[in-house]
Amino acid sequence: MGKIEHIEQQIESLSAEELAAFRRWYAAFDADAWDRRIAEDAAAGKLDSVIAEARADYNAGKAREL
Repeated sequence: MGKIEHIEQQIESLSAEELAAFRRWYAAFDADAWDRRIAEDAAAGKLDSVIAEARADYNAGKAREL
């Protein structure tokens, strides 16, 4: 049995309260991982072209208030 299957079995055995706590933990864990990845990509310049395109669209009047 692989790690994923083992984790799946452990999650399936949680009580409703434990599952709710796990969901809260995982949502925060996943959000933190996403934020780190975005920060790393931004620092590495991987988002520069996207930022330039967004700024060009804004300056061309192609933006609107949300």
